[in-house]
Amino acid sequence: MTTSPSTLETHAENPLIPAKKRIGDRVFSSLSTGSGIIILVILALVAGFLLMQAFPALTSTPAQLTAQGYGPFFSWVAPYAFGTVWSSFLALLFAVPVGVGIALFISHYASRKLAQPIGYVIDLLAAVPSVVYGLWGANTFAPEINRAWIWLNHNLHWFPLFGGQASGTGRTMLTTALVLAVMVLPIITSLCREVFLQTPKLHEEAALALGATRWEMIKMSVFPFARAGIVSAVMLALGRALGETMAVAMILSGTNTINFQVLTSNNPNTIAATIALNFPEAYGLRTNQLIAGGLVLFVITLAVNMVARWIVNRRKEFSGAN
Repeated sequence: MTTSPSTLETHAENPLIPAKKRIGDRVFSSLSTGSGIIILVILALVAGFLLMQAFPALTSTPAQLTAQGYGPFFSWVAPYAFGTVWSSFLALLFAVPVGVGIALFISHYASRKLAQPIGYVIDLLAAVPSVVYGLWGANTFAPEINRAWIWLNHNLHWFPLFGGQASGTGRTMLTTALVLAVMVLPIITSLCREVFLQTPKLHEEAALALGATRWEMIKMSVFPFARAGIVSAVMLALGRALGETMAVAMILSGTNTINFQVLTSNNPNTIAATIALNFPEAYGLRTNQLIAGGLVLFVITLAVNMVARWIVNRRKEFSGAN
């Protein structure tokens, strides 16, 4: 913070008198505080809206819901919540190693002439609309990759994930997970790349000077420094995958079931895709039930962010200057 000479002299004479802030500092501080409060207010309003609209479905008896053909709420939403978490987990299983590897290649292995074009191409993936991913996944990727899924099912059917009757269209949970992995890849790569580049050069040079190879230097210096950033990138990508709607709705052949098999046509659907597919025709208690499903998705996303914040806070004492 920059202060005038007279302010510094007064503060030096009596340290108990706080230094006076400039007008620009006060305005910026007020805007920052106000923005944070607005975000909390909006979040509270969204939560309040979901609670009010979901209240009829949450308080209705199973008999009332069953009489209208909807079924008890918690037994209805459980398979969709499972499908949401399961598809996102599979997507991260593919996206995290690839994203971290690309970020590491760009930041520490590739030359500048090669690193910049690769970084631009990866960043461009984030600009592709989800409906385009859905069209590509359903019409091009799924029919082509289905040959590999049939081979996996034929040769590895003894493995629980690859068991069951293979789908004939390729619109399976594994296909959806791969498309979601491509969609969240730019988030993981961009954030990890920036975190890797912030690693103190002194730490890297010290490791190399002690005789470490480049990979050993990365393990000793880069990964410990970037651990919190990697976790943040992964959790942000997880939030993106949890809330994805159109791509999942267009690719996945989903039903209201809980199933770990990833190559069959009997797949659990996600909450977001179910709401998108059913909301236009919903009315009455059905609308409240779908909004209650959105409330469950809101709680899942909030829990994921709270876990991410807890993990990051465990590493907040670490600094590159230590």
